Amino acid sequence: MSDKSKTAVGWPMLKGEYKIGNSESCVAVVTCGSHLDDSVLIQAGAAISGPCKTENLGIEKLVSHIISNPNIRFLIVAGAEVKGHITGEAILMLHKNGVSKNRIVGAKGAIPYIENLSEEAVERFRVQIECIDMINNEDTDVISQQIEKCLAADPGAYPAEPFLQKEKSNKESNAIESEVSAVNESGGISSNELSSFLMITRLKSIDQKIAGIGDYYKFQAGIQAGMVEGFLIGFVFILVFLGLLRFII
Repeated sequence: MSDKSKTAVGWPMLKGEYKIGNSESCVAVVTCGSHLDDSVLIQAGAAISGPCKTENLGIEKLVSHIISNPNIRFLIVAGAEVKGHITGEAILMLHKNGVSKNRIVGAKGAIPYIENLSEEAVERFRVQIECIDMINNEDTDVISQQIEKCLAADPGAYPAEPFLQKEKSNKESNAIESEVSAVNESGGISSNELSSFLMITRLKSIDQKIAGIGDYYKFQAGIQAGMVEGFLIGFVFILVFLGLLRFII
């Protein structure tokens, strides 16, 4: 059996629309905009499987989960592409080209910006795993076959500790770090526990931002629906008015 490594404490750190299997597996599966039967893919041997719909915060969460588990060496990008966001392509472009001025180089989605991952985190993602392009493939049997191929080619864990993302400095994260450091100095927690706690806190912040984006899209959808409804009401009113005017004349 290939050499395996310990994952970050509590991996995966956040709840989400995914299922987890053996954390020592070398394969992760992302199904983009499709909600496939993740349990089938887990049974085939994947460490984690689930959708990813946004080309920014969603990808940041995906990357954080992968680099905090050195055992993952393959990422299968499958499922239907997400319209507008084009998330699957963004994942492939991030792996191939990295980022420039926070933008994923070569990504065509609406907002392919990586704001909460350091350059080191992105580079770790690029060197740790191999991306396998199966975009628009929703056949779980075919995806399972690819998982089995990856398992057979398992090179072993990436030769480094789980990468715990250090978020770019801001007032909120600095305040959290200062507070936890004070507890640490008093002997309350170890340095490893401190790092894990900070990682979980920052990932929760990412989750909150994702929820905020969802609320924003719902708001925009409501505005658009109202505009369409207003247009239709106005159009009907004009037709009625013209009909009455013609009758009067």
